[in-house]
Amino acid sequence: MEQMQDTETNKKEIRARKHIEDIKAFYQHLFAYCLFSPFMIFINYKTYWDYKWFWFPILGWGIGVTIHAFVVFVHKGTLGRNWEERKIEELMRKDENKWN
Repeated sequence: MEQMQDTETNKKEIRARKHIEDIKAFYQHLFAYCLFSPFMIFINYKTYWDYKWFWFPILGWGIGVTIHAFVVFVHKGTLGRNWEERKIEELMRKDENKWN
């Protein structure tokens, strides 16, 4: 019984560490985006300001940052963090019932 509690505690710790890594990766992504955007505007300004091409990479990357934020902070549903574990347990139960 104690071993099961240790295993469960271990799984929770692993999930917590993974979530922290995901959050850290998001903030690194956001930081890079915040540095990149003014740089692109500056490059556009110095080369040819009549055509505002900087909007394309800024908007594209902004969509990527938004999706990343959604995945890290909001999405826990169908393919969220616990999906794999739930699916494994479901398949194990089905397999066990098949043989009983």
